[in-house]
Amino acid sequence: MEGTLGFIGAGSLVAALLPGVLAAGVYRPEEVWLANRSDRARLEGYRQEFGVRPAEKREVAVSCATVVLAVKPKDVAPVLAEVGSLFRPGQLLICVAAGISLAGLERCLAPQVAVVRAMPNTSCRVGAAVTALAGGRWAGPEELGRAEKIFGAVGRTYRVREGDLDAVTGLSGSGPAYVYLFTEALIAAGCSAGLDSALSRELAVQTVYGAGCMLSGTGEDPAALRRAVSSPGGTTVAGLAALEERGLAQAVREAVLRAAARSREMGREYDV
Repeated sequence: MEGTLGFIGAGSLVAALLPGVLAAGVYRPEEVWLANRSDRARLEGYRQEFGVRPAEKREVAVSCATVVLAVKPKDVAPVLAEVGSLFRPGQLLICVAAGISLAGLERCLAPQVAVVRAMPNTSCRVGAAVTALAGGRWAGPEELGRAEKIFGAVGRTYRVREGDLDAVTGLSGSGPAYVYLFTEALIAAGCSAGLDSALSRELAVQTVYGAGCMLSGTGEDPAALRRAVSSPGGTTVAGLAALEERGLAQAVREAVLRAAARSREMGREYDV
């Protein structure tokens, strides 16, 4: 069991996470077990591409030192009803489902089984994810460190209080979709201004990428960077005025708050 990683669920998150974990050498292919509810063809595809081991859920629960529960929130309770009793002290369960509490997860397992909640985002695919981690009663530095190694292979990790995870979900968990929507709007606006669609897309994507690099690379406050490119009476000021008139800041605030509220609702609906 020592040094083995199991996944219960083999969907898009695992597809994004697994290549980074293997490439970083956190685990070797033969140390990774995958279980999926019904799609054996998907498991066989993972085996052929990465050399990992297809398995049943019960095998993963019994045999793996670390198990990532990567199923939808509504499926957490049925899965743990089936395999939760098989976990033993010394194992680590990492749950990536939004809204499922540490206390609820711990109730489904034997005492002293370590539990960590993780909230990654889809940028795992390109090694630029943000993942927030919160540990339960029996998750000490070693267990949190293990979770950090897994998710650190595909981006940056942050330890947070469990009470912050709904807000994290609303901001960084759902945040890539907000950026994609903004980028879609930039592309469409460029076309409206007379650019062809291919050029508009290239310009929009590179602009968003470059702005992100500026934020990350300089460490400067976003407001300071915005002011630095906003010459009085210039084109940028005119564009920013339109965004302010349309309430961009208020819309983004509402998006984060609504997503966070939905995360809390899902906790009430699906918590175990």
